[in-house]
Parts: sequence; C-alpha cells; structure tokens
Amino acid sequence: MPQYFDPQPTAASRRQEVDLLLRDLDRAVRLTTDRAVFGATRVDTGTRLLLDHGPPVPATGDLLDLGCGYGPVAIALALRSPGATVWAVDVNERALSLCAENAAALGLAPGRLRACTPDQVPDGLRFATVWSNPPIRIGGAALHELLLAWLGRLDEGGRAALVVQKHLGADSLAAWLAEQGFEVRRLRAKQGYRILGIERG
Repeated sequence: MPQYFDPQPTAASRRQEVDLLLRDLDRAVRLTTDRAVFGATRVDTGTRLLLDHGPPVPATGDLLDLGCGYGPVAIALALRSPGATVWAVDVNERALSLCAENAAALGLAPGRLRACTPDQVPDGLRFATVWSNPPIRIGGAALHELLLAWLGRLDEGGRAALVVQKHLGADSLAAWLAEQGFEVRRLRAKQGYRILGIERG
C-alpha cells in the first residue's frame, strides 16, 4: 500500500481539488491534491486545527513546514507572513511538486515558498518557527530522530507548533520532547488532537 512518506509514490495519479479556508485572512484558496499524498481528499482535521488555533507566525525570517504534503500549512504561513521565506520540506516528490504548483497558482514566488527535500535545505539555516503535522506513522524512532534534527534548528527565541492526535501518542511525545530539554506546552486540545508549543530549553 502506498504511504504518504514514500519518496517516489507509485500509485496512479488521481488529482482533485480541496478548499482551504484561512479565517484570519478572510480568504479561501483552492489547492490541488493527489493520491499517495497526506490528506489527499480534504484538509485533515489536525492541519485544520493547527491553522485555526496555532500561535502567531513571525513576520520575517525563515519559517519551516516540516512534512508539507501538498502545501496547506506552508501556503498559510507564506500568506500570513509576506516578509518571510517559507521552507516546505517533504520526502515525497509528488507532494513537493503539488506544493510548488499550488504556491505558484497563488502567486507565491519560488523565493518566497521553497518546496524541497530535506537535503536541499542549506546546512546551518535556522528557523524562526517550525510548524508541523508530523508523520507519526513513520515509527517512533524515526520520528524522534526527525524532530530532534529539525527542532534543534530553531533560532534563538524561535518556537515550534506541532499537532498530534492523542491516540497516536501526543502526550507521550510531549513528555519525550521535555526529556530532550525542550519547553513544551499544550496550546490547544480539540477533537482528539493536541497542539504542542515547543521552545528550546
């Protein structure tokens, strides 16, 4: 079965469109999705919660959407912070292509929203914020390695926001992050999801 974290999905393409409502901007945008990409049939509940109730976004700097999929979070960050550069990172080539296509359709220049694989992000680049609906299903060890690598690149004073389902381990993940020296707060809980606010300790 194809997984959304496969680098090169083999599932036949079946494109469709979904609507993304950004209530704070009083704006709705239409995004193209496809099979073998996370949330292909709709903006999923966790992402919707993060976009509606996540913390304020820095106006400038480098912002990271970790596990961008077809781009709903990255595009929201770019539209909310026109003075920032958004890095939309994923391993799934189909997702990255869709994210770049959706950004271009909304007039976001490649220099403003950069859809790229992890190894295309410059070494040493630090982020004013990291937002993510992280790929829980890659497994605990891989997820921990992923989060340590990217949360460790938060700039001084930078903050992250993760959305995780409670039954997929949100509370245990929060405890583990605290054990790694991060300051972790629950910013919002709704519909079985947690938004975790994270700062470097």
